[in-house]
Amino acid sequence: MQRKRYTPGRTGSAARTAVVLTLGLGLGIGLTGCSAGTPVDDIAVDAKAGPAAPVAPPGRYRTLFEPCGSVPQATLRDLLPGAATLAGRERDKAYRGTAAVTYDTDRRVGCTWRADTPDTSHRLLLDVERVVSYDTAVSDDDRAQEVYVRKQLAAGIPLPPTAPPSPTGPASATAPTSTSTTAPGTPPGKTPPGGTAPPNGTPTAKSPTAGATGGTATGDPATPDPASTGLEPRVLEGLGDIAYLDDVVSAVGANSHQRVVSVVFRTSNVIVTVSYREQTTGSGEAPDSAELQEKARNLARLVAERLEE
Repeated sequence: MQRKRYTPGRTGSAARTAVVLTLGLGLGIGLTGCSAGTPVDDIAVDAKAGPAAPVAPPGRYRTLFEPCGSVPQATLRDLLPGAATLAGRERDKAYRGTAAVTYDTDRRVGCTWRADTPDTSHRLLLDVERVVSYDTAVSDDDRAQEVYVRKQLAAGIPLPPTAPPSPTGPASATAPTSTSTTAPGTPPGKTPPGGTAPPNGTPTAKSPTAGATGGTATGDPATPDPASTGLEPRVLEGLGDIAYLDDVVSAVGANSHQRVVSVVFRTSNVIVTVSYREQTTGSGEAPDSAELQEKARNLARLVAERLEE
């Protein structure tokens, strides 16, 4: 019987080809399994993570304006009457003001103006602070409100009933009952605008008043009740989101008096302070409260309008 011719390598080649194809298919399946989809462990982790926590919105203001050039010359002439009597360069310097030294003009700016005469001295301060919250759960506006509330409580002016609670707790939002004869909202050590300060510098009312509802002082029918004048330290309406006015009078030396009127207001995440001081020399009367308050409030309204631009 004739044998079939044997061809070397034929059977081995076929076997090797089958092995390569098998390995290729297996490798392709493995690669496909590795590249497609997400590992089971990762899917489980993502499912447990839940939605991202909400981030509190930023404040309205990101920058601040230049303060020394923000007050019109006509307003400065009214607030600094003594500047008109100064020499040319000194007058220009008084109206130009002095910028506050700050390290970040996008966070805080300020300016001071001053004019002195032999009889009176006037000083005007404008301070503008932009509050930023570094807590993602607390908005810039809420953080600014906390700063504002601390300022108002430090001035001894109770918060209005509708104001957000104080950061120090609900109890601090209500003023304690007082038997003092000073006007409501006047902190200890302050004189209500209707009173005068004694030479020792400790302010007191002119005389005991009949009460906050009106009337005249006991033993002096010509003396009005300070609370009835509406000039006591108080919360202001129609200025920014929330505002207050503080009025402090004190004796300086034997024959001088000083009155400082401050208007503070918050608009979104910006807090503005306008401080207007008048000091008289050789006068037995303190500077007029109504005049200083009106001028300070007018300037505060101008600044509020500047922030709206």
